[in-house]
Amino acid sequence: MVGTHGSATMLHLFLGLKSLVKVSRFHTDGSVFRLHYRITVMVLLAFTFIVTTRQYIGSPIMCVHTKEIPKDVLNTYCWIHPTYTLSSAHWKRVGVDVPHPGVDKTRDERDKKHVKYYQWVGFCLFFQAILFYVPRWLWKNWEAGKIHALMMDLDIGVVQDVEKRQKKRLLLDYLSENLKHHNWWAYRYFFCEFLALVNIIGQMFLMDRFFDGAFLTFGLEVIAFAEQDQEDRLDPLIYVFPRMTKCTFHKFGSSGEVEKHDALCLLPLNIVNEKVYIFLWFWFIFLALLTLLVILYRLIIILSPKMRAYLLYIRFRLIRREVINTIVKKSYVGDWFLFYMLGQNVDSMIFKEVMHELARKLGHLGKDFTDT
Repeated sequence: MVGTHGSATMLHLFLGLKSLVKVSRFHTDGSVFRLHYRITVMVLLAFTFIVTTRQYIGSPIMCVHTKEIPKDVLNTYCWIHPTYTLSSAHWKRVGVDVPHPGVDKTRDERDKKHVKYYQWVGFCLFFQAILFYVPRWLWKNWEAGKIHALMMDLDIGVVQDVEKRQKKRLLLDYLSENLKHHNWWAYRYFFCEFLALVNIIGQMFLMDRFFDGAFLTFGLEVIAFAEQDQEDRLDPLIYVFPRMTKCTFHKFGSSGEVEKHDALCLLPLNIVNEKVYIFLWFWFIFLALLTLLVILYRLIIILSPKMRAYLLYIRFRLIRREVINTIVKKSYVGDWFLFYMLGQNVDSMIFKEVMHELARKLGHLGKDFTDT
């Protein structure tokens, strides 16, 4: 019954995250950009809830205590203060030379590897989620509802003829009268995409600092670990996220002298942390590469009118090529971006008619493209 209740609560928790990321019926940005502020934010918030909800992992730290020190006192002290492992002890035989990986007698203070991140993981994940949403927040304010206002419910194909003609005329008038005035608007979106790339690269270095230089190569080491011989390999998951650590507690003894007590501490939370961060490593690498390709794609679009025309060819096949050539020739990259966004949101037939009329108006062509 407890397990069933826990599963139901966990399911309810994840369903609640959906309300944090609204899915709109129209889009004002690219699909890769949406991966940053929708999927990644939702994943980071889910991980935040998991690592901060103790009922799913039990106590985050449990230390082997002595009679001289109350259990709760020792657990609280070792949770607040960093515990540690010994780097050299990770290479020794478990069960023969050492009781647990990284746990041994301290012979050199410089060999200590302090574990101090675990109480900050939840805060760090939540802060990362906020950073991933910042580019979206900027673009939402800069876009200011332009796409939605120009759509005028023309994403619905079934519209009364009178209403459709009136809205098409309003849209056509806006596009023709404001041609070559959308560059600054589009460049701000391109900047937000670049900011998303800077954010994800910056977060990789942030987490590397958070884990004392162990994160940037974390995924590569996990892959290499799986390919090495069992006798000659160091498990990077246990090295970065140790299950057992040591904690030193000092107190006054009965004689008034300072006594030193070494305790073994179990960190069950690290079983969750290692899964979280190995996923984030691969996801961040994948998303960073995708975003880098998008930035290169934007540079090509800015520099090449032919590429802009080609993209309109393959995306909107109902529109005639001479219409697209006329529009691209008479417009700037900002106008192209607005056309592309409108084409993704407006009904395809209505968008074709608007583009044909716009080309006729811009090109001063005698032929009415709307009839073809």
